[in-house]
Amino acid sequence: MKLSDLLLMSISNLWKRKLRTVLTVLGVVIGITSIVVMMALGNGLKESMLESISSYSSITQITVNSGRSWNSNGEQTEEKRLDDAFVEEMYAMEHVTGVFPKLTFSAIAKSGKYMTWLNLCGMTPEGLAGMNIPIGQGELPKEGGELTLFYGSSVLTEFYEEKTNTYPYWEKGEVPNIDLMESPMFVIFDTDAYWSSQNSGSEPGMTPVKAPKKYLIEACGVMEGEPGEWTMNSNYVFCDMEALKTQLKRVFKKNPIPGQPMRDNGKPYNEIFYSEVVIQVDDMENVQAITALLQEQGYNAYSDAEWIQSETEQMNTIQLVLGAIGAVSLLVAAIGITNTMMMSIYERTKEIGVMKVLGCDIRNIQVLFLLEAGFIGFIGGIVGVAFSYGLSVGINSLMAASMGMDGGICRIPGWLPLLAIGFAIIIGMVAGFLPSLRAMRLSPLAAIRNE
Repeated sequence: MKLSDLLLMSISNLWKRKLRTVLTVLGVVIGITSIVVMMALGNGLKESMLESISSYSSITQITVNSGRSWNSNGEQTEEKRLDDAFVEEMYAMEHVTGVFPKLTFSAIAKSGKYMTWLNLCGMTPEGLAGMNIPIGQGELPKEGGELTLFYGSSVLTEFYEEKTNTYPYWEKGEVPNIDLMESPMFVIFDTDAYWSSQNSGSEPGMTPVKAPKKYLIEACGVMEGEPGEWTMNSNYVFCDMEALKTQLKRVFKKNPIPGQPMRDNGKPYNEIFYSEVVIQVDDMENVQAITALLQEQGYNAYSDAEWIQSETEQMNTIQLVLGAIGAVSLLVAAIGITNTMMMSIYERTKEIGVMKVLGCDIRNIQVLFLLEAGFIGFIGGIVGVAFSYGLSVGINSLMAASMGMDGGICRIPGWLPLLAIGFAIIIGMVAGFLPSLRAMRLSPLAAIRNE
């Protein structure tokens, strides 16, 4: 007997007993819906966690800071400096897709009656482009030329009135009247000299200290966002790396630059070292290995990968537990399929006997009943997946209306519906295996005499 004939016969037999088939399929629908929705909830929780982490850090980045680190014995290692040679070494490392050096520097900014500390962050154009900073006005700093500043959206909140030492934003809820793109911004890089000049000459016999030069630095852009909305980069002022280096050398000449290492004799190096280097790795699985390698070499390297991996494993466990809870209802449905198939065999005993007397292969008889059970699982799987999508939309709408959660907490990945339908078919055929064995082993003569 051809497989196509067996398929048509199985569909015909199920159609003859429509009510029983529908009730059995309903059990599979409930089971598949429970499994898909439960696993979708677990998947949504995991993806929401990763999205939350990604909003303030990258899961595939390693941060290497300048300075000394500690070995496993708690002893300080030799100071490792971050220079161009280190950047080139990282670029040549396997699994590394990007290396972004940073040079940070604290300066004083003055505009009218306001002043503040600026957290300057010099980066390469590639590094700035890779940060995907939303631009509200202007553009990101360009390579080459004079130093220009790209302000974070929350920088204005840190300006205070110099005479009264009051913060308009934090004390009055008012944003300082400063147009970052148009207002003149004077920047003082030699902050030690500035504070020394402020305090000098206040007492008799104290030698006055000359105030350092103020530099008028133009703005190239402002980050998109409201002043009170904190993000990872909202408090920084970004600029081109080489332009910042040139400006620091112009200001300090041969004198030590604050934050830069010095030789044993107290003299500064000719080279300006990076404050931090961010290493982009191709996959989170390789982050821990590269971090450990850098730490063994004495670098002060860290990443969020280990913590993220632990959290992801916990979320995977929760997802499996939720799926197992849903599978209980599918187990009940499997018992229903077994019962339906056993009843079908009792009702069709004479039919089975006639098929055997006419020479039908007993394997075909077993396949016939397995196909019927598989069809029940297939139909239940299709309808269950459809119900799951509808239920997911309802859950997400309810969560959005009651808790304001965007993106949805119930997320069905693309592979889950196919897996659920395949699982339903397998469960159906497994549940129909014992009844099919019974049908295969029936005695032809006894089956024909059966009433």
